[in-house]
Amino acid sequence: MLKARIIGLGSYLPKRVLSNSDLEQMVETSDEWILSRTGIRERRIAAPDEAPSDMGVEAAKRAIQDADIGCEEIDLILVATMTPDYICPGTAALIQHRLGATRAAAFDIQAACTGFLCALSMAKAYIEAGFYKTILVVATEKMSAFIDYKDRNTCVLFGDGAGAAVVGNEWEGLAIDSICLGADGSLAELIIVPGGGARHPATADTVAQNMHTLKLMGKEVFKHAVRRMNGAVKECLAKAGLSEQQIGWLIPHQANDRIMEALSKSFEIPEERVYKTVHKYGNTSASSVVIALDELVREKKLHGGEHLLLVAFGGGLTWGAALLTKM
Repeated sequence: MLKARIIGLGSYLPKRVLSNSDLEQMVETSDEWILSRTGIRERRIAAPDEAPSDMGVEAAKRAIQDADIGCEEIDLILVATMTPDYICPGTAALIQHRLGATRAAAFDIQAACTGFLCALSMAKAYIEAGFYKTILVVATEKMSAFIDYKDRNTCVLFGDGAGAAVVGNEWEGLAIDSICLGADGSLAELIIVPGGGARHPATADTVAQNMHTLKLMGKEVFKHAVRRMNGAVKECLAKAGLSEQQIGWLIPHQANDRIMEALSKSFEIPEERVYKTVHKYGNTSASSVVIALDELVREKKLHGGEHLLLVAFGGGLTWGAALLTKM
C-alpha cells in the first residue's frame, strides 16, 4: 500500500522586518499593547516588487533541494494562497513556469489560513491513490498587500512569507497519517476581504470604501478558532488511534499567542512542545504552519516514530489538523 510522506521542506521570509516599534509610528498602538495581546514582536514584509509567486518559488527551490529531486520529477504543483498574484492566471502556473517543472499540472487552493493543510490532504489522496508520484505543495502569502495599515486591529497581526513541501511515496521523511478538515460558511463575514471579487468588482467606490483590505472580527474569531482547532485535534488523534500524550510536537497556525496558549491548555501537551514562530513572523496565513514545520525539522532532532500534530484555522471559516510521523 502506498504511503504519502513529506520528503522535503523549505521556506522563505522577505528581508524587511516590520517591528512593533515601527508600527508605533504608523498607527495608534504600542509595543506593549501588541505583545501582550498577540505575542508578536515583528513580522516580515515583502518588497513592493516581490509577489507571492516569487516567494513561493524560493521556498519551493529549497524544498526540492531538500528532497534531492529534480523539477522534472514533479507531477503536480498545488499552491495554497489567499493573496494570489492575479485572479487569473493561478499562482501555481506561474510557479510551475519559473521552476521549469514542465511535466507538472498546477492549480491553486483557497482556504485562507487552513490552505496548506487542505493542499496537503489533496497531495496525500493523489499519492496514495497512485494518481501521482511526486507533488509539490506551496503555501505563499503577501498579506501586506491586503492590510489596512491604519487599522490597528489587523495591521499588527499579519506578515508575509512562503513555505513548501515535497510529497512522495518513497524514501524517509514525515509520513502523513491522518488529516481532518472542516468549514462553516455561515460565519464567512468574520474574516473577509469584501471587494475585488465578482460580488463587488473593483471600482472607484470600492476603493474609496476601503473594501479591498482584510476585515477581521477579532473577539468572535478567537472564540471559534479555539473551539474548532480543539475539535480538529481531537478528531485527528481519534482517527489515528493516538492519545495527546503521544504527541512529540504541536505546531499550530501562528495566528496569535493567546489562541495557541488556549489550545495547548486544552491538551496534555507541555508548552515547551508547542512550536511557535509568531513572535518573529506574525500571522502569515496559509504559509504559517509549513514555515514553522520547516524550522522545527531543521532546529530539532526528531527521532523515528515521533508524532507531529499540525492544526490551523482561517477564513471561510475553515479549519483542520494533520498528524505526521517521523519515519
